[in-house]
Amino acid sequence: MQTHSSPLPAAVDELWERRTELGPGDAEARSVVVGAVDMLDTGRARVAAVSPTGEVVVDERARRAVLLAFRVLGMARSQVGDFHHHDRVPLKTSFDGVRVVPGAIARWGAHVAPGVVLMPSFVDIGAHVDAGTMVDTWATVGSCAQIGKNVHLSGGAGIGGVLEPPDAVPVVVEDDALIGSRAMIMEGARVGRGAVVGAGAVLSASTPVVDVRTGEELGRGRVPDWCVAVGGTRDREFPGGTFGLPCVLVLERLREERRHDKAELDEILREYGANA
Repeated sequence: MQTHSSPLPAAVDELWERRTELGPGDAEARSVVVGAVDMLDTGRARVAAVSPTGEVVVDERARRAVLLAFRVLGMARSQVGDFHHHDRVPLKTSFDGVRVVPGAIARWGAHVAPGVVLMPSFVDIGAHVDAGTMVDTWATVGSCAQIGKNVHLSGGAGIGGVLEPPDAVPVVVEDDALIGSRAMIMEGARVGRGAVVGAGAVLSASTPVVDVRTGEELGRGRVPDWCVAVGGTRDREFPGGTFGLPCVLVLERLREERRHDKAELDEILREYGANA
């Protein structure tokens, strides 16, 4: 992870240093933070991105702006149809080119690009959802999570946020990935381009990722590009016996730069007794 220069004003850092003093009554601080979060909302800034060299680059100032919003915004009532809300962060209002199905919720400060489909789901402040992505029913995109182009977040998938703990690294799901139903990607984990993560898998920054063909540990917290991965366990010896600890298993490598063939994926997963 690297940190890079930010398009947001340096005043955000100054406010961060005295954040314990801030509150909704500080109009000057609120103006700075609202302007910064507006830039996240419109996509003119983002909390993190993958650099041309393949590293995740984090804009720490942008993440601070998100956290500061909860200090400088007061509680306010709002209403959408018959639903009443009472919160510090308002709902997002700009959805140019986005299909928003009734029941979908996106907070202000989340950027949702044209071509995205939001089924009844939740997208939190600071998140970035890129063009052509499907956020399926009951899927959650946590605060500051970065979702690439043409990603499919299947029903009930959970993409973690970074509001708690405050020093957490944003989750990154790269272009063309598929996250299976009820899978959980959290705590600074990363899913590579074109990767498929099977239903129910759990990936955090500390989760070992293992190649089933060689037994090699490929690293922790990152599913490689263009592969099929599922949740699994590895046996570990402890004084009290042998126990299975969670891991993610890489089953197959996929052809790069090729859109996923659902029938082909189903066949791969069936071979190993797993589900998409």
